[in-house]
Amino acid sequence: MQTTEKITALFDLDGVILDTETQYSHFWHAVGQQYLGMNDLEGRIKGQTMTYICNTFFPGMLREQEEITQALNRFELEMSYDYIPGVCDFIEDLRSHGAHMAVVTSSNEQKMSAAYRARPELKTLFDRILTAELFAHSKPAPDCYLLGMQIFESTPDTTYVFEDSFNGLKAGMASGAHVIGLATTNSRESIAPLCHCVLPDFSGFGYDKLLQVNK
Repeated sequence: MQTTEKITALFDLDGVILDTETQYSHFWHAVGQQYLGMNDLEGRIKGQTMTYICNTFFPGMLREQEEITQALNRFELEMSYDYIPGVCDFIEDLRSHGAHMAVVTSSNEQKMSAAYRARPELKTLFDRILTAELFAHSKPAPDCYLLGMQIFESTPDTTYVFEDSFNGLKAGMASGAHVIGLATTNSRESIAPLCHCVLPDFSGFGYDKLLQVNK
């Protein structure tokens, strides 16, 4: 796609901006084993809000929900928040071309406060940070990305979604945007059918290459 219109870039957070998904996988794997006797909870909840996780996997288990939430809050305060390779240079390149940019995450404000403590510059890298509290439906519903387009008054043809999880990729595709998959959490082969382009990370990727991504 070649365009003279201002583009909009909507980024998931974990596994796209921040290299945190492996840490979350360890946490949720342990939770699944301890509370549900499951060995694959971590794969089922990627890209989902905490509200969705509690309602779907721990319905009516109020004590357990509170225990898990408190444990997660402690875990997130101690996590490392390294950037995905190349993402900061890519964001700078987009900014130099006047792109609108937002984080669109299933994380809540509690999690974001922990991320800001580690990476205070996150607040200035993007025009907006849209969190779970703003969406009526969790990914794979496209609500979060449709909201991003609405905020910037952009169309699917000028909007690019960056995602790593299956649920997030499906949400991006359902929004009608150009979807770029990051093979940081799942394999290139597994996510390729759910997006228009796959990247290992953002190294060497810039605005000009982004415009070449076609639906």
